[in-house]
Amino acid sequence: MTLTQERQVILFKPQGSIDLEGGTALSEQMARVNPQSQQLWVIDLAEVDFMDSCGLVPLVKGLKAVRDTGCRLVLCNVQAPVRLILELTHLDSVFEIFNSYEDIFSGVKG
Repeated sequence: MTLTQERQVILFKPQGSIDLEGGTALSEQMARVNPQSQQLWVIDLAEVDFMDSCGLVPLVKGLKAVRDTGCRLVLCNVQAPVRLILELTHLDSVFEIFNSYEDIFSGVKG
C-alpha cells in the first residue's frame, strides 16, 4: 500500500515595494489564511523590487505563525535589492530561499 500526501500550497505574490504600505497589505493577506499542518506557504517575490525594514516584519511574523502550526514558509524569485536586505539582516539564513517556484519542488536552493 502506498500513501501519498500532497501538500496544500498557499501562494502569495506581492508586487512593487514592500514598505510600510506594502508590508501592511502582505500582513493582512497572510492573516486571512488560517495555517494548517503540512501546508506550504510560498512568497514569490518576482515582482518586488524594493523592501525596507517594514517589509521584513510580515515575513518574520508569517514565518513564526506557520512554524507554530507545522507549516513551512519559503521565499522564491528574490530580486537582488531584496536579497541584499535579507543578507544584511542575516534573514537569508533564517528563510528557505529558492531561485524559482519550480526549484521549491525539486529541492534546489538559491
